[in-house]
Amino acid sequence: MLSIFQKKYFLVNLLEGFTDFHNHLLPGIDDGANSAEDSIAMIKKFNEFGVTNFVASPHVMGEFYPNTLDTILPALDKVKKNLPHGNSIKAAGEYMMDQYLIDQLEKDNVLNVIENYVLVEMSYFQAPINLAEILFKIQNTNLKPILAHPERYAFYHDNSFEKYKDLKTRGCDFQLNMLSLTPHYGTGIQKKAFQLLEKGMIDFISSDAHRMEHLEKIGNIKLNKKQLNLLEPIIEKSKALFR
Repeated sequence: MLSIFQKKYFLVNLLEGFTDFHNHLLPGIDDGANSAEDSIAMIKKFNEFGVTNFVASPHVMGEFYPNTLDTILPALDKVKKNLPHGNSIKAAGEYMMDQYLIDQLEKDNVLNVIENYVLVEMSYFQAPINLAEILFKIQNTNLKPILAHPERYAFYHDNSFEKYKDLKTRGCDFQLNMLSLTPHYGTGIQKKAFQLLEKGMIDFISSDAHRMEHLEKIGNIKLNKKQLNLLEPIIEKSKALFR
């Protein structure tokens, strides 16, 4: 007889040596940290999880956050001035797949996560009409797209997974949000997150933390053995990206 009392594992116990490459730690340039003090407080909370290496990824989108190197790098410097000993941080961006991204690609103004990997996202309402063109443009500039939080795009939530498979054939890696393992964004998104994991479609995981509340919730994420087995290789692959 199976015991109803399954052992639980804390997600954060797997994060020693992990680099968080999707977060909104940089102050005052998107909907993440408001100040450098907020940034440092969040970094210290990450440190409690054994996470000391970061790639900050502020939103870059034409209508709302038209960030460039001229806004991102000064915000990074503000954090670096008070960065706790033993931590490292660099800057990239979370690029909305829109005309602004195409413009930045043409100007060679895109900040990569590492090597040729670039973090991209879509609107939560619909995929861009010219999605195929944008992905082709990204790859034609020798970049490799990592699609942020594919589980959160409800317009892909049918049972066929064909739309996700199409993105894979177009060269996209998938990055799961840690909080999608919980009902934080809704139970439908939580369900899709585990379906994508079970299908072997997730490549990386990251926090997408915008504020301290997110980190507190991440610190409480518990996994059962089956979930642990799904996530361990994803976490290891995420760590290996920065080795």
